[in-house]
Amino acid sequence: MASSSKTDTEVIIGGKVFTLSGYESEEYLQKVASYINNKINEYSKLDGFKRQPADTQGVLLQLNIADDYFKAKKQISALEEDLAAKDKELYDLRHELISTQIKMEGVEEQVRALQKAQNEGEKEIVRLETELKKK
Repeated sequence: MASSSKTDTEVIIGGKVFTLSGYESEEYLQKVASYINNKINEYSKLDGFKRQPADTQGVLLQLNIADDYFKAKKQISALEEDLAAKDKELYDLRHELISTQIKMEGVEEQVRALQKAQNEGEKEIVRLETELKKK
């Protein structure tokens, strides 16, 4: 996360001291340096890497870091697409829920109307039975 003032931070990368400047926090700049050191350590354990000239080693590290970057970007894109699909699914489910609630309210109104008609019908039956008994 960027801060408002410029930060100068000394870091050690590959055994050498560098001063990094930027608007990020010191902790962030140290984290970047640590990432690079981890890559250097990871590759310096490989025999094929150690046999390469220093400039080739630098290019191979750069390529590997760029590969990590592009893979992370691809993963972010996939996650964003997944999030967008889930947002759409959530929107559709909410729409379906509202539609179902509206239908349910309509059905409940029909049930009340039918219950009222049934009650009226039962009253009419009682009235007619009472009239029949009087005759």
